[in-house]
Amino acid sequence: MSAEAENQATQPPKSARAVSYISWVALALMTTSSVASLRPSPTMAVYGLASIFLYIVPAIVFLLPTALVSAELASGWNGGVYNWVSQGLSKPMGFLAVWCQFAMTIFYYPSLLGFVASTLAYVINPDLASSGLWTAIVIMVCYWAGVWVSSRGTKGVAGLASGGLIIGTLIPGALLVILGIAFLGQGNESAAPMTADHLLPTWAGLSSLVLIVNNFLSYSGMEMNAVHVSSLRKPGKEFPRAMFLAMGLVLLIFILPALAISWIVPADELSLTAGVMQAFDAVFAAFDSQWLTPILGVMLVAASLGGMLTWLAGPSRGLLLISRTEGYLPPYLQKLNKHGVQQNILVVQGLVTTVIALAYAFIPDVSSVYWIFSVITTQVYLIMYLLMFVAAVRLRRNQPDHPRGYKAPMLTALCGVGFAASLAALLIGFVPSSQFGGGSVWAYLAIVAGGALGLGLLVPYLFYRARKPSWKTATADEAEVAA
Repeated sequence: MSAEAENQATQPPKSARAVSYISWVALALMTTSSVASLRPSPTMAVYGLASIFLYIVPAIVFLLPTALVSAELASGWNGGVYNWVSQGLSKPMGFLAVWCQFAMTIFYYPSLLGFVASTLAYVINPDLASSGLWTAIVIMVCYWAGVWVSSRGTKGVAGLASGGLIIGTLIPGALLVILGIAFLGQGNESAAPMTADHLLPTWAGLSSLVLIVNNFLSYSGMEMNAVHVSSLRKPGKEFPRAMFLAMGLVLLIFILPALAISWIVPADELSLTAGVMQAFDAVFAAFDSQWLTPILGVMLVAASLGGMLTWLAGPSRGLLLISRTEGYLPPYLQKLNKHGVQQNILVVQGLVTTVIALAYAFIPDVSSVYWIFSVITTQVYLIMYLLMFVAAVRLRRNQPDHPRGYKAPMLTALCGVGFAASLAALLIGFVPSSQFGGGSVWAYLAIVAGGALGLGLLVPYLFYRARKPSWKTATADEAEVAA
C-alpha cells in the first residue's frame, strides 16, 4: 500500500477534460507495488508448500471482491472511503471507516519497524534479532526520526515508495528465489517437504488457521488504487484485466520468496521478523558469500523506512481533512505547522507508538509481539472493509442511476463473499496462533480485544460524542474537497 495512493484517495477525481489516460498494464504494476512486500514471507514459509493454498484462498475471497467493489465506488464517488460509507450508510459510519484506515497504522508502524529492527540486527549483530530492548529502541528512534522528516514537508518522500519496490522487494525477492533454486540444485535437501501430500496445510484446530489472518493484511490496500479506474480508456474491460494481472504478480511475489525461505530455513528455527535475513544468511553461507548478507539487510531496511515515511503523511492527512470539515477532532489535533503538515496528530500517534514499542522490551518473545500487532492491525483495518462492503450494496440499491465509470459484476455476491471473509478473519484473529508460543491465552485475548475494539471502535465513538460545532475549522476549499 502506498501513501501516495492514500493521498490521492482523498482527492476529487479529475474532470473529463483533465483526465490523463494510463494503460491497464501500468495500473496493474501500480497496484502490485502498492500491495506486494517481502515482509510477510517468513510467516507463510512456516507452512512450506501449503503456503500456496494459504495465499490463494484469501486472494479469491478477499483480494478480488475488495478490488472490484472499490473500483465501482471510486469510479462513482470522490472523497475516498469516507464519502463511500457516508453516502451508503451515514456520516458517523464514514468517520468510523476513515478512522480505522488511520488507526491501523498505529499498530502497523511497530510491526513494520519490528521487521526493520530484526533485519538491521543481521547487519550489526545477529544476536540482537531476538532482543526486545533492541527492537523497542529501533522502533522509537526510526518513528520519531520519520516524524521529524515528515513534519518538515519534505518533497519527494512519496517517491521513496516506488524506489523501495525495486530496491527492497523485487531485487531481494528475485535473488532469494534464484539462490534458493541453486541451493536445491547443489543437492541440498529442502528444509520443508515439497511433495504433493503437503499442498494443503495440516489441520491442527482453529489455531492453525490464524495465520491466514495475516494474509488479509498482506492484500489490504487495493481500494487505494481503485481511485485510478477513471483514468483507464475502457474501465469496464481494462480494470478487470489490470486487477487479474496484479493478482498474479502479487501472488508470485508473495509465494515464491516464502517457498524459497521454507527450502532453506527449518520452520521451527524461523523468526517471523528476521526470517528473510535468516534465509539470506544461510544461503549465502552455502555459497561462501556471507559478506552479502549486510548489503541485502541495508536494502530491506532502506525500503521499509521509505515506506514508513510515505505512510506517515497519508492516512493522517485524510483524517485531518474530514475532521476539519465535520468537527470530529478537537482543534489541537487539527493544528498544522508552518509547512502545512498535521504535526500534532503525528506527535500524539508517536506517543502511542512509543508505548507499544515498549511492549517489545518487556515481553520476552519478539515473534509473539510481532504477531499480536499484526493481528490487531488487520482487525482494525477489517472493520473498514466490513463498512465498505455494506455501503456498496446500499449505494447500488439506493442510487442505481448514479453515474459510474465501472460497474462490478454480481456486486451483491462479491460484497457478500468479501463481508463474510472479512468477518471470519476478524473473529479468527481472537484465536491464539501456534506462532504465539506458550503465553497466556487470556493475556492474548485482552491485548487483541483491547487493541482492536478499543482503538477501532471505542476511541472514535468518544471523539464523535465529544464533537462540537466550533471544531469545524475547514476553509471553503477544504469543505468542497471533502464533500
